[in-house]
Order: sequence, then structure tokens, then C-alpha cells
Amino acid sequence: MADTRYGHALTVGVDIGGTKVAAGVVTPGGRILARLRTETPERSKSPAVVEDTIVSVVEDLRREFPVRAVGVGAAGFVDERRANVLFAPHLSWRREPLRDALSLRLGLPVVVENDANASAWAEVRAGSGQGVDHVVVVNLGTGIGGAVVLDGRLHRGRYGLAGEFGHMTVVPGGHRCECGNRGCWEQYASGNAVTREARELVEAESPVARTLHQAVGGDARLITGPLVSELARKGDRACVELMEDAGEWLGAGLANLAAAFDPELFIIGGGVSEAGELLLAPARAAFERTLTGRGYRPTARVAAAALGNEAGLIGAADLAREGLPRWHQRRRQRRLGRFGRG
Repeated sequence: MADTRYGHALTVGVDIGGTKVAAGVVTPGGRILARLRTETPERSKSPAVVEDTIVSVVEDLRREFPVRAVGVGAAGFVDERRANVLFAPHLSWRREPLRDALSLRLGLPVVVENDANASAWAEVRAGSGQGVDHVVVVNLGTGIGGAVVLDGRLHRGRYGLAGEFGHMTVVPGGHRCECGNRGCWEQYASGNAVTREARELVEAESPVARTLHQAVGGDARLITGPLVSELARKGDRACVELMEDAGEWLGAGLANLAAAFDPELFIIGGGVSEAGELLLAPARAAFERTLTGRGYRPTARVAAAALGNEAGLIGAADLAREGLPRWHQRRRQRRLGRFGRG
């Protein structure tokens, strides 16, 4: 082994999205010792192909480090047992028994978790939420994902599906969402929302969108969320306004979440959060303006995430480490059961 200093403490975290599989060997302190990244197989391919990709990157990392467990953060619905991916919108998983399939092939304990939950756990253990027991994490990317930590524990709900904040209805009859409903929060405060609004400005040939128009040569299809964020940081007024609009929608949604969970801290992550205070300042203002009981209650802090794109694999690795005692207990119980029957 290339590194034995960490003994049994090393675990692998795997972060699976619609476009990439990222994996890393992680220490108990959240330090990544080695990383691998590859493209996610096309969604048309079978679940076994994605599984093969996961096994391949884990095996490559195991050649160099004494790995004891694997945590997988998957973009989708994961059941309460952290075993089955019930539905993954960007992959072919439908009630996929991922935990047992990977554990059988790798010969290691495996924990499967929703990617937003894994990212939130990383922020609480090693990022912006260290030392805080009541945290709500909101990840702004293509859509909106999230997670809740209450009393220092990840709150997953009865069926493992808590934290799907992006599909709260905030505008009845509003924009159609990919989930099938209308007026979901992520249609107003996500990267997709910012991109849609920017494209509409360019398509309408609005004079306020002159810089955007020039940046894409008049082809609105080339506009992306990162482009809008970049131009906003450079001071383009139209893009600044687009980020402010998204921030106001974000803050109003946070007020709703405060009414439900009463956290001490909101952590805002995801690609859109890279706009920094251009997004967070209007979000805080809208949050304080719409908070129930404002002026007569403590107000939660709103902070940016600290771990960036690596949060998912760090959190998945830590959850796998936490699950080791339970895995060994289940193993002993199975052995005792076989002995008793003999």
C-alpha cells in the first residue's frame, strides 16, 4: 500500500451526476488523498454500465490505499435504508439495488445516499457548518436540491426523500417544471431559471441585454448560468439584475424553510452560489423581509458553502465511515444466525 498511516480510517466517496463520476480517498478529517474523475455513461445505457464505472474507479483507488468502505452520493431518490436508488432522473436507475450490487462486487461495506444529503453532511462535518447542530443546506444548480441536519443528525424523512425543496410550489400555475408540476421553486431561483430569463432578454433583443447579446453572438441558446454569473461579476447591469432576481426568490424560499425547520444556519451551495454576494446579499434581504415573526425572533445566518464540488464525495465517504459499525454488527448477526441453524 502506498500510504498506511491512516490504517482502517480511509474510505472512498463517489459522487455521481448526470455528466460525471468523481471519486476520492478521504481521511476522517475530510482531506482527499487521491481523486479520479470520468464521464457518466450515457443515460440510454443499462444500469450495469454505470455500476461498472463505479467499480472501476473504486478498484483503481484501492490499488494505492487501504480502503475500508465506500459511500456513493447519487443524484436521485434513495430509500430510507440507504440501499436502493428509487429514481434517478439523469440515469437509468429505477428501484436499483445499488448498495448490495456494489458491495457484492467490491467485497466492501457500501452506503448509498442522495447527493445533496452527502454534500450537506460534508459541510456540517468539515465546511461552513462545523459546530452547528441545526442546518439547512440549499444547493442551487440546474435545479434546487437540499438537505436538513437537525440536532447534529442528517434528517432523511420516513422514506429517505426529505430535502426536495426545489419542488415546493411557490407560484401556483407558474412555469412548468420538469417534475410535471407548475410553479416549483427551482423554476425561479436555480441556474435554469437564470438561464431562461437571460435567453428571453436576448431573444427579445432587449437593449439592456447588449453585453449578453454580444457574448453569444446573438444566439440565445449559447447562454449558460456560469456565463451570466461571470458577466454579473464583471458588472454587467442586466446580469446583476438577473442574479438579484434569483436571490430574491431564494430568500423568500428560505423564509418558508425557516418556518418549517427553524435552523441556526442556511448554507447555500451549488454552481449558482459562485456568484457570491451578488446572489446572497439580495437573498438575505428578501429572507429577512419575508420571515414570519420578523423582528421578534432570532434570524438564521445565510452563508456560502465552503467545499465546492468536492462536498459530495467527502460527505459520502464520511457517511460510509459512520456506517462501518452497523455493517459489522449485521455481519455478526448473520454469522450467528447460520451458527444457530447448524
